[in-house]
Amino acid sequence: MVKQAVLLLAHGTPETIAQIPEYLRNVTGGRPLPPAAVEEIQRRYALIGHSPLTEITLEQARLVEAELAANSERVPVYAAMRNWHPYIAGVIRQMRADGVEEAAVLCLAPQNSRLSVGLYRRAVEFSDLRIDFTESWAGHPLLIAAFAERLQPAWRKLSAEAGSPVPVLFTAHSVPVRTVQASEGQSADPYAEQARRTAELVAERLPEIAQWSFAFQSQGASSTTAWLGPTVEEMLELIASTGAHAILLQPIGFLSDHVEILYDVDIYFREFAAKLNLRLERPESLNASATLARAIADLARQGLARLASRRPA
Repeated sequence: MVKQAVLLLAHGTPETIAQIPEYLRNVTGGRPLPPAAVEEIQRRYALIGHSPLTEITLEQARLVEAELAANSERVPVYAAMRNWHPYIAGVIRQMRADGVEEAAVLCLAPQNSRLSVGLYRRAVEFSDLRIDFTESWAGHPLLIAAFAERLQPAWRKLSAEAGSPVPVLFTAHSVPVRTVQASEGQSADPYAEQARRTAELVAERLPEIAQWSFAFQSQGASSTTAWLGPTVEEMLELIASTGAHAILLQPIGFLSDHVEILYDVDIYFREFAAKLNLRLERPESLNASATLARAIADLARQGLARLASRRPA
């Protein structure tokens, strides 16, 4: 009998501030960053204390495995990181040692980007596992439901405290414009469209939220590279100009708390908004959401079924 498994892939994060230089070399493929850039990232990590991304991802894997087991599907679920421990190559070696022959692979980034999801795919395609790779799940109904479940109570609470319905700003991580443009022999990258579509679907699920907008966050610091916009800062200035005094920001491109949420949103954007006389809050991240686990389990089942259907008779 063929042994199947599920493999969840995430970005990874260092455990300590001292590990950040090595981690950043992994992120940039060995390209050195200016010392000032490394020091700034260390400062951000110091302010949040610790990025819990790896722990949350491992917990998500456990929840997905339990969700599959609840339906009598005894399939092990592994988690691996592209830029830190546990590395993808090491986890795949462990899977092979455990007798796994086929794996449904999902990147824990729902919107497909050549710059991110494409790199994860290439990392697993070199293994001798038979894999089914889910490229995108930006519009999966259970993913949309999971975001809406977090958003609705937070929106109602902040609106009640503000005395009127507050606007919502959805965000996703920015990428360089050149990475999503069409080029010779390659169509345009779907990332920006899919990110906005996720936001649209969440908003459609909560029709009581009449005012919402979208922005890309966490653009790189390089002044020579154009990044996807509008930026969060631009949208906050626009929203403040309408007379609003409170806003709810929900990142729909991230599934877990990590530095782009705990620092960029909770510290930097909150301080930026305060200077505009805007109170900025955000819903709880999906993290250990049972609905998210159901979404991933559903995608995993589909991938495992496709693998089984491709076996020789």
